[in-house]
Amino acid sequence: MTHEHDTLVQNQFGPATAGYIGSAVHATGADLDRIAAAAASASPQHALDLGCGGGHVAYALAPHAGIVTASDLSAEMTAAVRAEAARRGIANIRTVTAPAAALGLPNASFDFLACRFTVHHWRDAAAGLREARRVLRPGTPAVFVDVIAPPFAAADTHLQAVELLRDPSHGRDYREDEWRAMLGIAGFTIGAVTFGRLRMDFADWAARMGTPPKQAAAIRTLQALAGSEVASHFAIESDGSFTIDTILIEAR
Repeated sequence: MTHEHDTLVQNQFGPATAGYIGSAVHATGADLDRIAAAAASASPQHALDLGCGGGHVAYALAPHAGIVTASDLSAEMTAAVRAEAARRGIANIRTVTAPAAALGLPNASFDFLACRFTVHHWRDAAAGLREARRVLRPGTPAVFVDVIAPPFAAADTHLQAVELLRDPSHGRDYREDEWRAMLGIAGFTIGAVTFGRLRMDFADWAARMGTPPKQAAAIRTLQALAGSEVASHFAIESDGSFTIDTILIEAR
């Protein structure tokens, strides 16, 4: 099953590489600024961008770290990150192509970690977070950012359904309590927690993942059928655009 899921993720994200490199949603944001500020404060010797995607965390970390390693399951993504770093004149970014749960890197080899908008794609989030803890030196900072599911079932189900229709490699957008439990079990101590709201332009959101028209139409059908509480929570707009909840967790 691991190989099947990993292949599905690679098949989804390989063709989407350019979209994620150029995505304004991923390239900017208060959460990205917070990661950069945390790195500036920590001045790490070796930082890890875990599940780097288009590499925007790595680019934000680079001015504040001796070396940044950007890891991702997709070889197309890591190749694109190397190319983009070279284009930007960033010389201290390295890449590793590996699943989050099996990085193949030495114990305690990093003194800072940032992981942004990737855990919801992992086959085994708990295993990936344990691996994150393994490669970090004790007591060093880690910042996790992701979409979170609402606490009420109907909205949770709606979110997972539209995510899966858009992207068949989607795993789960976890609730806040699930995040806290997984991080605690993995050996992290949770510090500050910040919540946000992020508007997704439907056309851009679907196009970035190459969502086929039939799936996009199915998402619009689910939106039209959503109850008032669900529609209100996601602020569903007439063109299908909607707003999701995010979490930023600072941990050690």
